Amino acid sequence: MASFARLAGRAVAGAGVLALSPVLGLATLAGMAMVGAEATTFTVTGLAVFASMFFLGLLLCVPRPRAAWGRWLRALVILGVEAAVVWPVGVATLRPPQPPAPPAPVAGQREWRLPTGSELAYVRFAPKRVTRPDPVVFLHGGPGVADLAASSAFFRKLTADGYQVYVYDQLGAGRSARLRDPGEYGLTRDVEDLEAIRQTVGADRLNLVGHDYGAQLATAYLAAHPDRVAKAVLASPTGLPPERKPAGEVELAAMFGRDGSPDPRLLAVSTLLRVDPRAAHDFAGDRELDAYLGLVRQGAPHPCPAAAATGSGGYVGLTGRTAPSSLPLSLSEVKTPVLIVKSRCDEQGWTSAMDYRRALPSATLAYLDDSSTDAYASEAYLGVLRAFLSGRPVRAYEGERPPPGYRGPS
Repeated sequence: MASFARLAGRAVAGAGVLALSPVLGLATLAGMAMVGAEATTFTVTGLAVFASMFFLGLLLCVPRPRAAWGRWLRALVILGVEAAVVWPVGVATLRPPQPPAPPAPVAGQREWRLPTGSELAYVRFAPKRVTRPDPVVFLHGGPGVADLAASSAFFRKLTADGYQVYVYDQLGAGRSARLRDPGEYGLTRDVEDLEAIRQTVGADRLNLVGHDYGAQLATAYLAAHPDRVAKAVLASPTGLPPERKPAGEVELAAMFGRDGSPDPRLLAVSTLLRVDPRAAHDFAGDRELDAYLGLVRQGAPHPCPAAAATGSGGYVGLTGRTAPSSLPLSLSEVKTPVLIVKSRCDEQGWTSAMDYRRALPSATLAYLDDSSTDAYASEAYLGVLRAFLSGRPVRAYEGERPPPGYRGPS
């Protein structure tokens, strides 16, 4: 009985060491990165600790036979299992996948070099005769999910009403420049870039059209510069703080491969992002993370079929955005006309739109009862935009709960 208890104790201890081996490997990787080790050094050291602890766990799990042939067999089994596990993990961690080609330039694409230091790709559309002094600026969602080509094709239609229209990729996304330190991305930087854009184009005020995270950006800019916004449209807005957590679901999903099993390289990236974003960037480059974020977005459940964005920004998406908790309170004095738009098929929760409507005293909610694949690229949405921007009345939805037929999150 004592012998059995001893063997059982060794097996339990061995199983515990096996379970802790990847944790200890990641902890070593993070610790080495925090003290300034180079990417190769902290990666190899983390793998060495993982391999050593995994080997120790196998030694504890498999008892040592008395017979010589049994000891040889035990050694072969342990070394075989060690190689079968550690080798694939090492290869997957050290060998980056083939990154996709960068997105091709869009017709008419230009670049802003802003005083903030950001270099942003944009497209400008102008009518033959500008009759509206306040240009329209579109702010894409994500953060980090841009599609300059599709957004340009849709919003250029507003030039028919006399507006200049600007569509751009935010810093770190799409065709815009990336930062070496992902920790420098954030809502504050995006607001500073937007104000620099306003000054660069020489506009006293802007008409802002924000989608998803872009609606949060438009709101933060509105709170910081209320006199610089003529009108704001918040389409499918992401939640106001403290509801929105930085990158939670996206980061969790990004730790796993296509088959749902943990991806060692992505686990390393996720760990490094928590302790040293620059080390994460040194370990895995922008194009690699762009591809990962694209896979995560494609695999995520959608209320309605949606076209994949062509310019994801991986580090922007994984580092997330932290909006100040005081943002809703700072909006209570804003008098700028705001239109909140929700559609039948919507990616963001209904309660998020209600939070915006309560926070903005001058806000109106419009509901698109549109069954098209992408209601935010439909003629119905374009009609609502044109009406609101030109000052014509828009049919308001007054209810607190979503109408019948709504298929988005609650």
